[in-house]
Amino acid sequence: MKVKICGLRTEEAVLAAEDAGADFLGFIFYEKNHRHVLPEEVRGLTKHVQRAKTVGVFVDAPLDAVNAAADFCSLDFVQLHGHESAAYARAVCRPVIKAFRWGDDFSVEKANEYPAEIILLDSFSKDAVGGTGQRFRWREAAEETARLEKPLLVAGGIASGNVREAEEVFCPYGVDVSGSLEIEKRKSVERIRAFMAVVQKRRIPE
Repeated sequence: MKVKICGLRTEEAVLAAEDAGADFLGFIFYEKNHRHVLPEEVRGLTKHVQRAKTVGVFVDAPLDAVNAAADFCSLDFVQLHGHESAAYARAVCRPVIKAFRWGDDFSVEKANEYPAEIILLDSFSKDAVGGTGQRFRWREAAEETARLEKPLLVAGGIASGNVREAEEVFCPYGVDVSGSLEIEKRKSVERIRAFMAVVQKRRIPE
């Protein structure tokens, strides 16, 4: 099972995440999120990445700005976490991860039709577009996501104490984790390592 650690803002956290075995490193370009980082900062952080894939997270941003940031920061993926249309996604210059929110009129059919390489399922909040840290109804959702024809990343309240359950319930391509790895809204190297240690114990050697 893959792991995406999102909301990275420091070199220390980036290096710790990759060293611990994270597969995707997420950087928030959405200015209204407290984990927001500037393109110049992301470019400086991604130059240290050797193995993991880098992901830029955007919310209803101008398409030109998304593509410019993807090129400037040498991103591997673009994650769309707003209400971006299929036509918009097709015009993105990188493979797309599309976020859907359980409880927000989620439809497996729409997810399958959307031009994305990976589908991310997050919890719904009327007050936030993502990063709520709230778990949703996993078993109910898993019955629906079983019909997905694309790789699934599960987000929303993922932590060291429930990541095994998430894997057993969804059998997902991977999980997306952020808030549970923070202390006072900053990524903790110790929590990153502890979370990845739990995941690594269950990984099958490739």
